[in-house]
Amino acid sequence: MDVRLKRAYEPPARGDGARILVDRLWPRGVKKEALALDLWLKDIAPSAALRKWFDHRAERFDEFAKRYRRELEANDATVAELQPWLRKGRVTLLYGARDPEHNQAVVLRAWLLGR
Repeated sequence: MDVRLKRAYEPPARGDGARILVDRLWPRGVKKEALALDLWLKDIAPSAALRKWFDHRAERFDEFAKRYRRELEANDATVAELQPWLRKGRVTLLYGARDPEHNQAVVLRAWLLGR
């Protein structure tokens, strides 16, 4: 499985494969055409309550990751929507967070690769 991560604010690249936005909220100031999306999978993002609790605070990341993995385990239908894309080839998960190490896409990628 070839799953890459990329900030939604970075331009599309030829090697991105399928580009899937995994944020519940649209990235601020980004036009739809600029993302060159194949899919916006908002329901795979962390719940609003978890996202607000995490508040992109690095010291909460480990606990956030645990809670988000539990949400993913309970979200079979949305995860199933992602499976055909993963079978086709490279997938780039797009996210809006500034921190490339402490965000939901990092957790989602690790979870997918560990399954």
